[in-house]
Amino acid sequence: MRRHLLRPAPRLALAAMLLTAAAGLLGSAPRASAQDGVALPVGAGVPGFWDPRRRPERPDLSRIQSIRFLTELDYPPFNYAAPDGNPTGFNIDLARQLCDEIKTSCTIQARRFDLLLDALDDNRGDAVIASIAITPATRRRVDFTDPYYRTPARFVARADNPMRDVLPELVEGKKIAVVAGTAHEAFLKEMFTAAEVRAYANAEAAREALRNQDVDLLFGDGVTLAFWINGSESAGCCAFRGGPFLESRYFGEGVGIAVRRGNDLLRQALNWALFRQWEKGAFTDLWLRYFPISPF
Repeated sequence: MRRHLLRPAPRLALAAMLLTAAAGLLGSAPRASAQDGVALPVGAGVPGFWDPRRRPERPDLSRIQSIRFLTELDYPPFNYAAPDGNPTGFNIDLARQLCDEIKTSCTIQARRFDLLLDALDDNRGDAVIASIAITPATRRRVDFTDPYYRTPARFVARADNPMRDVLPELVEGKKIAVVAGTAHEAFLKEMFTAAEVRAYANAEAAREALRNQDVDLLFGDGVTLAFWINGSESAGCCAFRGGPFLESRYFGEGVGIAVRRGNDLLRQALNWALFRQWEKGAFTDLWLRYFPISPF
C-alpha cells in the first residue's frame, strides 16, 4: 500500500497483467437493462452509492470556468498511459464525462502518485482522480466527493471446488491464502477464526498456492482478482466464491475525487455530475466497458 492505505499499488508485473486483461475486455461489455430509470448490468454488479431519493442540488456551474484534473499512470485499468503517452483509463474517461456534464473545459495532467496531494495543495491542479481511498488520514488533507466506487474483498476457489458460499462456519479447517500484512489478512484472522490462514509474501505467491492446490481458498482484492481469474495467467483455474465483503473498518469507505479543503463549489459540482452520470446510466456503461467481469 502507498502512503498509509491511500490505495493499493500493483507491482509492475501485476500492472502489466491488469493492462493486458483490460485491453482484451474493452469494448466487449454486455448490454444493460433499465430499471427505475437507471441502467443496470446484465449478469454483472456495478457499484453505486447514489440514492435516487436524495438528488444533489445543482450548484451554480457558471462559476466553474475549467477543471484541472491530476492523475497518475501506473494503476491500470483506472489510470495508465495510452500508446501516445497521454493519460487514459476508467478514471480519465469519468473525468471527461464529468466535465461534459458540467459543461466546462478540463485538462488532465499526470504526476507521480506520491506527489498528487502536494500538487493539489500548491494549486497546480483543482481535483485529483487517481483512486485515492477516503480514509481519516486523507480526509485531514483534502475534501472528497461522494465515493464513486469501492474495492470489495473476495474469496476465490479452484473451479472444481463445490463450495458456493464462504461463511465462517463453512470453512473450519480450510486453508486460506492471503497476502501478509494486509487488511485482508486482518479480516480473516478476526472473522474466520476456524480457518487456517496462510500468509504469503505477495499476491503472486498467494495465487500460485491456490493454483497448485496448496490451499483451498484465496482471499484478496476483488478488482485485481477479477482480472486474474479471467486472464491468461490463471489458465481458467479458478472462480469467485461468496462475498463480496465491504466492511469499511477493513476495506475503507471507498474512492472519491479529492479537492482542496474548503473548495465546496467544485466538490458539490462534481457530486452533482457524478449523480447525473449514474442517473442517466452513463456510469454503468463506463464501468462495464472496463469491468465486464464484475469484482462485486
